[in-house]
Amino acid sequence: METTDLLRELLPSEIVDNFDIVRFEKTEERFDIWFDEKKIQEESDAENEDIIAYGFGDYKVIQDFPLRGRFTHLHLRKRKWLDKSTGEIFSYSIDTSEYEGTRLNAEFVDFLKEDC
Repeated sequence: METTDLLRELLPSEIVDNFDIVRFEKTEERFDIWFDEKKIQEESDAENEDIIAYGFGDYKVIQDFPLRGRFTHLHLRKRKWLDKSTGEIFSYSIDTSEYEGTRLNAEFVDFLKEDC
């Protein structure tokens, strides 16, 4: 089994698809996992040299389902992008339509859709 396959069983697949794990901490009470959005541009921007990665927004903490008897806190931050031609700073919304009816909570869906 690949590591990615295991992560898909433990975490929402949209996290595995769109974010990289950057830190992990384990205490007696909980797991804390930090994620940064992957550096992937939308297809329409991929060939535009004016659109560049521009850091990250703040971490947002979302409590997920417990793992192995511990609370699980997911610390997620979305990537910011800069359009050098306009000076606009933005982030991409992650389409959650394919996850309707899954175990995603409203707070997590809102985070995936929000702009920086």
